[in-house]
This record gives sequence, C-alpha cells and structure tokens, in this order.
Amino acid sequence: MNIGEIKNLAAGLRQQISAAIIGQADTIDLMLTALFCGGHILLEGPPGTAKTLLAQSFSAALALEFRRIQFTPDLMPGDIVGTNVFNFQTGAFSVSRGPIFCEILLADEINRTPPKTQAALLEAMQERKVTLDGKTEALSERFMVIATENPIEQQGTYPLPEAQLDRFLFKHVLRYPDEAQERAIVAATGSSVRMPDPKSLGIVPVADRASINAAIAAVSQATLTDPVIAYIVSIVRATRETPDISHGASPRSAAMLAAAARARAALDGRDYVIPDDVKTLALPALRHRLVLSPAAEIDGRRIDDAVGAIIQRIEAPR
Repeated sequence: MNIGEIKNLAAGLRQQISAAIIGQADTIDLMLTALFCGGHILLEGPPGTAKTLLAQSFSAALALEFRRIQFTPDLMPGDIVGTNVFNFQTGAFSVSRGPIFCEILLADEINRTPPKTQAALLEAMQERKVTLDGKTEALSERFMVIATENPIEQQGTYPLPEAQLDRFLFKHVLRYPDEAQERAIVAATGSSVRMPDPKSLGIVPVADRASINAAIAAVSQATLTDPVIAYIVSIVRATRETPDISHGASPRSAAMLAAAARARAALDGRDYVIPDDVKTLALPALRHRLVLSPAAEIDGRRIDDAVGAIIQRIEAPR
C-alpha cells in the first residue's frame, strides 16, 4: 500500500465515523493516527461528549472484532482476561477466554476499577499477550485499546498508575462542541433519549485486517530526517529540565512520538515527517507522561501549559 492509498483509506474511515459523530475531527484524527502506528488511546471528557459512541463508531468502520468492557469497582482481573471453568459433565477444567481476546477493545470508564484490575491490561497493551492460568496466550497483532474516563467525578474512581498511562500513545481531552455543532447534534439525535447504534446510522466497514496491516507497514517506512529526530528529542528532554515538571518524559516517549508523527504524515498524504506533525501530536503524546511539580500545582498551573511553553520555546527545524 502506498501513501496515497493510506490517505484515501483514512478519508473513507472519517466519512463513515462522521455519520454518527458531529464534530470531534481532531479526536478522530488522533484515533486514526493511533490505529496506523499500532498504539492505544485514552479519551478523557465529561459525560455526554460521545466518548463511547465515538469508540463504537470507529470500530464499526473497521472489519475487526470489537468488544466493550464496562469498568466497575467490583470488576476482577479474571473478568477481563478469563479463567478456568470446571465442567461438571466432563469432570475437567476448560479455559474460558475473557473479552480482552478481541481486536478493538473499548475500556469504558477505566478509572472506575481498582489498580489490580487496571493492571490486567498492562501486559496486553504492551506485549499483546496475556497470562491465563500460568500460560501465555497471544492476542491479535491488531489489538487496540480505546479507553475512556470521566474527569469530573472523583468519588469511587482510581487514578491510573503511571505505568498504565505510559502504555497509551495518546491521552486526548475532549471539549464541549461549539454552539453550531451542538445545534446539529440536537437536531440529529433529539428524537430519542437512547444512544444511536452506529450500524443503524449506515456505518459500514471500509478497512479490514489486511488493509490495516499494509497501511502500518507503509507508515513505518515514512522518512524521519535527522533534524526532525533532533527536534523530537529536544522537546522530550526539555520536559526533564522544566521547573514546572517534576517528572519528565522517557526516551520511550520520544520513540512513540516519532512513530505517531510518521502515521500523521501518512494521513496527510506524505511519506516524510515535517515539524508540524510533531507539534500537533506533542501535547496528546506527552501530557499523561508528565508530573507537575508541587509548586506549579499549588500555583494552579497545568501540564498542558508547560508542554505548550516547551513547544513554543524549542525552535523547529526548517
């Protein structure tokens, strides 16, 4: 698959998803970027901003196996990975695979379940395999997690561990739509209180496993010049030297940002990365990997502001 075909494939996916989602173009682009470089994405936003519908619509446009897990305080690791079940008829145990054995996994309200259960996703997200009853079970190479969390409810929630957050390629913060978009949403969905089914809105798969594999292979070959590599490394290293940040980004962050920039370039129909690709992706790729210093937190400063200042300060190559 060439870069032009990847651009056309992405355009087809955007068109399908837009049948259910009004606005959120930046969110859709980040999800496509994650898909084309094999990453996972965390969507954070207040209730009613279509996080779940967005994930379902994204999955409906792909001919991949989709499953959803509603995370709750009583969810156990075995509920995700699976367990051994005793069959009274045969007198033997058999493995019952959990919902994690799929290709697109919607982890809905992931911060509502305890860390032990959250950690059950760690091995799967990083290695694309799980340990079930002492045996290693491989997941699909196309396994992708789309996780959602609600930032405004703190009671009964469990902040994601740093190790878990680092497995996400992006953390994207959804905003409320503008007035025109909100009117369009009300006009389109104001006839029922039920969330629409993406397939009932006419969304059909336009990409299968083979085409996505071909796209990922082509994306990985996009040119990343030495000046752009130096630019990525300078941004990441600056997060470790900024007084407002007590814990900066790791070298793995730089490598993941580079992979995402290659995918972003392909979405725009280019086989080479430009500094603007890095600028566009730096905030969602880094915000969840950084920790504010106590002084900055007391003063009410934000991680997003610190990353924005770094991007403004580091000179981009020409």
